[in-house]
Amino acid sequence: MQQEEPRFRKRVNLFDGIMFVSGSMIGSGIFIVSADIVRNVGSPGWLMIVWVITGIITLIGAVSYGELAAMMPHVGGQYVFLKEAYHPLAGFLFGWTTFLVIQCGSIAAVAVGFAKFTGVLIPYISEKNILFSIGPFDVNTTQLLAMASILFLTWLNTRGIVTGKTVQNIFSSTKVMVLLGFIILGIIVAENTGAWEINKEIFWKASRIGTDNQIIPLSGFMIVAATGMALVGSLFASDAWYNITFISGEVINPKRTIPLSLLFGTLIVSILYLLANFVYIKFLPVTGTPDGATVFERGMQFATDDRVATSAMSMVTGDYAAIIMAIFIMISTFGCNNGLIISGARVYYAMARDGLFFKKVGQLNSKGVPGFAIAVQGVWSILLCLSGTYSDLLDYVIFAVLLFFALTIFSIFILRKKRPDIPRPYKAFGYPVIPALYILTTITIMVILLIYKPVYTFPGLGLVFLGIPVFFIWDRFRKKNNNLNLISSDKSNNNN
Repeated sequence: MQQEEPRFRKRVNLFDGIMFVSGSMIGSGIFIVSADIVRNVGSPGWLMIVWVITGIITLIGAVSYGELAAMMPHVGGQYVFLKEAYHPLAGFLFGWTTFLVIQCGSIAAVAVGFAKFTGVLIPYISEKNILFSIGPFDVNTTQLLAMASILFLTWLNTRGIVTGKTVQNIFSSTKVMVLLGFIILGIIVAENTGAWEINKEIFWKASRIGTDNQIIPLSGFMIVAATGMALVGSLFASDAWYNITFISGEVINPKRTIPLSLLFGTLIVSILYLLANFVYIKFLPVTGTPDGATVFERGMQFATDDRVATSAMSMVTGDYAAIIMAIFIMISTFGCNNGLIISGARVYYAMARDGLFFKKVGQLNSKGVPGFAIAVQGVWSILLCLSGTYSDLLDYVIFAVLLFFALTIFSIFILRKKRPDIPRPYKAFGYPVIPALYILTTITIMVILLIYKPVYTFPGLGLVFLGIPVFFIWDRFRKKNNNLNLISSDKSNNNN
């Protein structure tokens, strides 16, 4: 008797989906990126505007993706949407960039973040503590712990979706509750710091920090440009919400569960992020001096290692702040990486099923998960940790990520014309105005990046375009294999 091929197991319910979205979004970004944002916009009011815009963009994206996920609840999510709306090449370029940099680079970066904050508790874990060398690469204890955490989570998620979602639920619910506790504590205690009075005086006085740390006032279009550049950090801190679409094949009633998970997950995190930044400006002056003797004098702009949340917490807990925030960020990054590792492998699985990745990547193990795809993803992420280039690569694909967002939302318009016959149990909110507003906003940010950050944008585009010849080589190889299989099948039939 022929053994039945393993199948995906539908085990993810609505609560799991919300925890998956929120847990994948909350990493270390919310505790760090606000420092860079205020160096770009220089005022509390514009800091909050940046996070409001981020929340709106994220929510619009989430409710718009809901239509696509509900009409095509297939494993691979965004890869499938782009393939169906445009051409298999578009889906491949997304999957290519996702594997090469976006997902694996994020996994590496989050793992190193986890290890760095572990070093606050265990000084032995340090980038200065070099253990050995592999060719041109020096391996330190921070990298070693980062690689070990990826290896552990990779193994864990080969054990089945129930194991993966259980870990995700525990860590996601913990960090949502702790972040909420931090906000409540901040609102209650922050009145005594005096930061609010200082911040009120410059609430809408936009400025940026120049090369010699001088303050440069901003007005007119320069405020728009500064806001666009500042959005890069906040958007990445809010990224990964769409990863729930990658595991559609394992979601119970995906046509309802995924849109609701996207809506509630992004809404919860966007509100928490906005409130966290409100607490920051209640605790700390936005502006400061780089050589300030205290965290208050350094302000948000020059918080040590950009650790704004740690500086804010130190106003309440003193020297214990670093330890408290380190523990929380360790929990946050560990849970975030679990979500990234679960979801990313499903994209490569879908590509392999279409003949656009190694055949074995498109197979499920006995636990009903793409174990080999998870392992391949883990190996590449570990290599990126070892190389130390992940952060540079992530900077380079900022533009590419926004481009794929815009293309995915635009696919709603294309598929309504191209495939009007597909049932749409959920339709994008405010169509066509709201999705069009999202595309316009994203394009505006991309134009600003092209003008003001060409060093990052053009290499990112080059990385995407590098996938074009790879696609045609792989596609040709796939067709050749299909023809050989047909010939072999015909010979077998004739012999019979």
